[in-house]
Amino acid sequence: MEDILDVYVRPYDPIRPVVCMDETSKQLVSDIRNPISAKPGHPQRYDVEYGRCGVANVFMFTELLGNWRRVSVTNYRKRLDWAEQIRILLEEDYPDAQVVVLVMDNLNTHSIGSLYEAFEPAKARELARRLEIHYTPKHGSWLNIAESELSVLSRQCLDRRIESFERLDSECRCWNVGRNVSQKGVDWQFTTADARIKLKRLYPQVQS
Repeated sequence: MEDILDVYVRPYDPIRPVVCMDETSKQLVSDIRNPISAKPGHPQRYDVEYGRCGVANVFMFTELLGNWRRVSVTNYRKRLDWAEQIRILLEEDYPDAQVVVLVMDNLNTHSIGSLYEAFEPAKARELARRLEIHYTPKHGSWLNIAESELSVLSRQCLDRRIESFERLDSECRCWNVGRNVSQKGVDWQFTTADARIKLKRLYPQVQS
């Protein structure tokens, strides 16, 4: 936990940006019957029955001090999907950064090994050398700022029925552009000093 909190207090450095990453799944569902539009005095009405149209995966990358985020929708959440997202992060989002400091959870697909499954060894090593990875602790996903951004995305964009991959991708792109244009930032205030006081019960007891 303190490792992540120490990363968050680093000063802004454009050649070593701090980026948080998280992902979630979104079930695609369609209406069986057309909803009845809202009218004065009457809210929209829809049938609770719905059709299942599969599941898509949503990747979220957000830079703590850059007021920037990128949302990508994929069909799967496999090792190759994560590896391709990391390639985009390093080669397209931050081509001039020496190292990207990456904060994420310790999911089995989130590893350097995934890069070697997706790319030739020389390419995988080239990408790996530009990553400084910090994993959130077990049961500590709340420390990942990208999880907070996913929560905002879910409330503002995904909290309704979306029937197709194409529509989900379009909706996420529109939300992404709007949030970046408005320069929505993150005001993270929880520090290591706070953790040692408020979460004292989680620390080992030193025997004197």
